[in-house]
Amino acid sequence: MFSRRFQREVRLTRHARDRMSDRAITVDMLVDVLETGDVRWKDDIRGWIAKHVPEREDNLICLVVVLEDAVVIKTVMHHFEWEA
Repeated sequence: MFSRRFQREVRLTRHARDRMSDRAITVDMLVDVLETGDVRWKDDIRGWIAKHVPEREDNLICLVVVLEDAVVIKTVMHHFEWEA
């Protein structure tokens, strides 16, 4: 998988794949969040990307990412809320 937004390959950790399965998050949803979601950075390389997915009722879907030579998706959350 390749991210046009970040111009890098995308890698999913096993943990992220497991959470996607547990939370019924499809690859299409994941790509949509990655490419069009709101981004907030913790530092130069670590951050969160989140987006409301209208067909779901579990608040924001959030990807926890590390921007290295690839976009590494560490985990996938739902029922996510941005901190103030």
